[in-house]
Amino acid sequence: MKKKYKILKWTLGVVATIIILLVSLGFWIKSLVPPKDTAIEASQVQNLAYVTQNVPELRGKILAVVTSTEIMGNTEKVTGYELTELARAYYVFKANGFDVDVASPLGGEAPVVLDDEDMGVYDYAFLNDAEAQQKTLHTLQLKDVSPEDYEAVYFVGGKGAMFDFPDNTSIQSIVKSYYENGKVIAAVCHGPAALVNVTLNNGKPLVADKTISSFTNQEELLLIPDADTVFPFLLQDKLVEQGANFNEGAMYLEHMSHDNNLITGQNPWSVWVLAETVIKQLGYEPKHRPITSEEHAVSILITYENKGKAAAKQHIENIMLNKKESVSRLLIAKHGILGIMKGDLKQFSNVLDLASYAKKLEQEE
Repeated sequence: MKKKYKILKWTLGVVATIIILLVSLGFWIKSLVPPKDTAIEASQVQNLAYVTQNVPELRGKILAVVTSTEIMGNTEKVTGYELTELARAYYVFKANGFDVDVASPLGGEAPVVLDDEDMGVYDYAFLNDAEAQQKTLHTLQLKDVSPEDYEAVYFVGGKGAMFDFPDNTSIQSIVKSYYENGKVIAAVCHGPAALVNVTLNNGKPLVADKTISSFTNQEELLLIPDADTVFPFLLQDKLVEQGANFNEGAMYLEHMSHDNNLITGQNPWSVWVLAETVIKQLGYEPKHRPITSEEHAVSILITYENKGKAAAKQHIENIMLNKKESVSRLLIAKHGILGIMKGDLKQFSNVLDLASYAKKLEQEE
């Protein structure tokens, strides 16, 4: 009896210790993340110098296409287009002299997904921009769009795109026409679902032998383990099946493919570079844009992935001490949590150490 009591006491002690460690770890992680700056929620487009100053004369129009799908398949999970993927590209296009129209398969108000933790100044400005909101609340119906009115088309991501982009005949017609006439086609994250069922005049799939990036199987299945039953297909698999040279980067970090007039990005963090590449492909040098703290965080994480922790710390020093610019500790910390989700404790430890180092430098300034 005494032996059983000792074992029970030891077990309870271990459990209590683990709980204390987990709680302590949680408080430590929370301490690495700065409090939310609620002031950015009031951001106004007229206060964004990048968007309002030194804007070239109108160079034409770009068509942004968003999903009309509100529910993911047979689930009860809500979906829509990702606001960050529209807002950031929208302002890059506007800042570089292009007007933007927003269309969707059904027209009218488009369902939107807001990820508060990833929202920045430009995203909140978009929500507070009466003209931009008018365009998303009253999207053009794709079948009524005149493709010849636009210099480029941009397919915005969001999981809803997996359901109403692939078989939409208006999308297929626009993509085929644009590709065969040398016009620019861009898509990010789940947006490349617009490309999978397009057949060219030569009888080949559009994506065959093209270098393409999109949301990857790894990224999809980590967030939705049963994604292969939720969606009609996994996007990476479908692109490869149709002959694409799939170009995969690190999970949830900026990665883009540029194959002539076809420009595709892997995930939301690829939007900035993708949008500016669209401007270049249209024949213009993108105007200077201040790099956001989130972009700096992504570049640090890419350095970590490619060169290790020491190089990433040097990168942090260069940004914070030499350039005197800020780094999003929240985004870095989230990638530490990603390590736990992947079962990679080394990534968890190393990335949180990077967030801690950024906090230390910030406090020393």
